[in-house]
Amino acid sequence: MRIAITGASGNAGTALLRNLQRQLARKPGSLQLVGISRREPDTSREPYGGVQWHTLDVGLQRDIPLLEKALSGVDAVVHLAWQIQPNRDLDLLHRTNVTGTRNVLDAAARAGVKQVVCASSVGAYSKSGKDPRRDESWPAGGMAGSHYSRHKAEQEKLLDQFAAAEPSISVARLRPALIFQGNAGAEIGRYFLGRVLSRLVPAKPWLPVLPAPDNLVFQAVHADDVAEAYWRAVDQRAIGAFNIAAEPVLTPQELGRILGAKRILPIPMRLLHALVDLTWRARVQPTDSGWVEMAAGAPIMDTSRARLILGWEPKVSSIDAVKELLAGMGTGEGVSPSPSSSRVDAPGSSARHHPVNGAAARRAAAGFGRGGRRRQIPVRGLPSSRTSCSAAASVASAWCLRPGSASGIPDSAPAAGVPC
Repeated sequence: MRIAITGASGNAGTALLRNLQRQLARKPGSLQLVGISRREPDTSREPYGGVQWHTLDVGLQRDIPLLEKALSGVDAVVHLAWQIQPNRDLDLLHRTNVTGTRNVLDAAARAGVKQVVCASSVGAYSKSGKDPRRDESWPAGGMAGSHYSRHKAEQEKLLDQFAAAEPSISVARLRPALIFQGNAGAEIGRYFLGRVLSRLVPAKPWLPVLPAPDNLVFQAVHADDVAEAYWRAVDQRAIGAFNIAAEPVLTPQELGRILGAKRILPIPMRLLHALVDLTWRARVQPTDSGWVEMAAGAPIMDTSRARLILGWEPKVSSIDAVKELLAGMGTGEGVSPSPSSSRVDAPGSSARHHPVNGAAARRAAAGFGRGGRRRQIPVRGLPSSRTSCSAAASVASAWCLRPGSASGIPDSAPAAGVPC
């Protein structure tokens, strides 16, 4: 089977490549992998070797011929490419996220691809309370105050139209919660805290008092578990939507335990919204208030369908995923993102990426640096407490992470997520 992945060098894309490389190791010759990204990663590093790379921007009209060439002879496309920054240029984000999705779908149909699996998000859902849990039938109309949510809702409409127009093509979409992994920590930190604040996050964040709204309740999932869900959707030629999230549901109390907080200080969600909006407008940090609106309004998902139909079960708890993310942020290591501008590096060019594996992130979470020496973790002082608070807020709002995108994280990203 020949599988093409857009956004293949990002948060979710890297995790998916790791998974597919394992599938290949079990059954040599069973898969051919095609990576599509705005910049070619360092193919001397895992999991980027053994992949046929195409450097292009899915949102650019001039790159459509390159996209069609990349999808020629492909059996399945996993569309992960997404962009969440720069969030002051919404036209650019829309071009990558919505126009890019349309371009991928059109190119897949022209290339004769038989299966499309797309990265949607919990952020695509319309506003909901946190109880009861919502299954895939809940409306995917997005939330007006969040550009990420609006774009995900537009993407969902494109998928609906494509599935109706191309009945011979299997179309599936995954709606993951926040996607976390250690080797996306530095990238997620830069996207949601900014380059300065993200560098101040200690390897083991500590916060004696955690200010958080009572309704700051959300879900998370490890990138490797999301990758397994993508593989299962491809392998089984699944159709329809699938909610993807690990347990337990994360609450202020759970976040407090992760950060070592002795007390939770309830604050109104509207106060957090106003604070994030003010600091974003002042360019203190890069997260706009739409992420807070989405965090407040996103439903808690019922993942029964993925478990029953795909046979999917997460191996990493949401708590361990958050801990690994924070450890990755503290080490300052991770996968470098593709350029956030519309510029595409020349085909064949290579940038050095430095993945940090989950084991390294877990060692950092326990307070150990390289060589096994225990880190001196600052537990007092203004910078550490401020950045720990910012990290907690970032965890709650970094939906993707698609870097993602999302993911999320964008195409080549956080994320998230990233969630995005």
